[in-house]
Amino acid sequence: MTTFGSSLKAALHSPLLPFWLVIALLPFGRSAELGTLLCLLGVIMLFARDPAALRQHPGAQLLLWLLAAYVAAALFSAVDAIRPGKSWSTVAATLRYVPLGLYACFAIRREAKLQALYIAVAAVLALWCADAWVQALTGWSLGGHPEALRVSGIFGADNLKLGPSLAVLSPFALWVARQRWGRPGLVLAAVLVLGPVLLAGSRSAWLCYVLVLAGFAWQEARTLWRFSLWCAAAALLLALAGVVAWNTSVRFHDRMARSLLVLHGTDRSVDTALSGRLDIWRVGVAMTAAHPVNGVGVRGFRYAYPQFAPANDHFVVSAEACGVGEGACHPHQLLLEILTNTGLLGLALWLAAAGLAWRAWRRVGAAARARAFPVSLALGVMLFPLNSHLAFYSAWWGLLFAWLLGLWCAALYVERSPAVSTPAAVPAVGS
Repeated sequence: MTTFGSSLKAALHSPLLPFWLVIALLPFGRSAELGTLLCLLGVIMLFARDPAALRQHPGAQLLLWLLAAYVAAALFSAVDAIRPGKSWSTVAATLRYVPLGLYACFAIRREAKLQALYIAVAAVLALWCADAWVQALTGWSLGGHPEALRVSGIFGADNLKLGPSLAVLSPFALWVARQRWGRPGLVLAAVLVLGPVLLAGSRSAWLCYVLVLAGFAWQEARTLWRFSLWCAAAALLLALAGVVAWNTSVRFHDRMARSLLVLHGTDRSVDTALSGRLDIWRVGVAMTAAHPVNGVGVRGFRYAYPQFAPANDHFVVSAEACGVGEGACHPHQLLLEILTNTGLLGLALWLAAAGLAWRAWRRVGAAARARAFPVSLALGVMLFPLNSHLAFYSAWWGLLFAWLLGLWCAALYVERSPAVSTPAAVPAVGS
């Protein structure tokens, strides 16, 4: 039985490396595209050797259908987009997700490879968490000094994506801890990840992480009674962590104080608590009503925003003060992003893709669903509609979404490896 270290070494000295690099370089902006480029080269070489490879992999076929819906929604929206150049360039950029996902499907053919990748991603998250804890305690980080109101960690003070990224990817760290050290390891990992997620100050990340904990609670409990006990224990842990953070972290205290303004019940207090999201969503509804069929075009929200916002809108006034003449960057909500950017046509395509994904997930069987649990949970919390979101058609969040989607399609159809131990034990890495 191999160790954690040998599993990680195998992941980093195998065809998994290009795909893993996307996550490893995620905090460093566009450098993550290096992994995408290497995956493209790998797919070109694969099809040069075996042009019929696609017909032999159901996961790759599923991926193409799912990405077809994602890209087609953007394509139809670009036909009469409010900012054609931006929309068409976004459509072209989404095509790079095809080789990225295909590479995952063909590089991760065996269960041992899948588990090795899980471990490699968990190692990256461990580095992020350790760095964030150091920054919270000392003010120092690999990413420099923290942002004034949030712990920013390795991402840096001008790139406040630690919270959302860590929350969405946390299932990999928790899964590896559970496999390696059992339930005590799962609980300890949950606590160690919880601190940076809270201190990063992203309330959407807080909700994502609550959903992750709920997913693992159900995975452990399997019955409604036990699930209730696990949820009660998780709620107690979250409350305790919140009290400690409230009394020890000025950043968390200020963020929570602002969030609690929602209890005042007025439109102004709710909008302040939501950081102006209420105004953005109202504009998004008006924009959807004006462009119901195919929206204003992907990534066109900010350019259309001033047409539908009141004259004293905070985002328009701020933009005019900076001389850019635009509004809020994106709707901050998945369904509104789809509707405003791609219209009802785009929403229909997304729902069709969701239905296809659900059918595939149900058909693969319980064993395959168990193998894909971490990435399924990550995708689920990322797409949870009752939350605030980053832009799914942006270069950065869209890349993470496509990465997870490719891994999910690969995970559903990996071949069972005899060298892999049972789920309760330490995973072994084979060929």
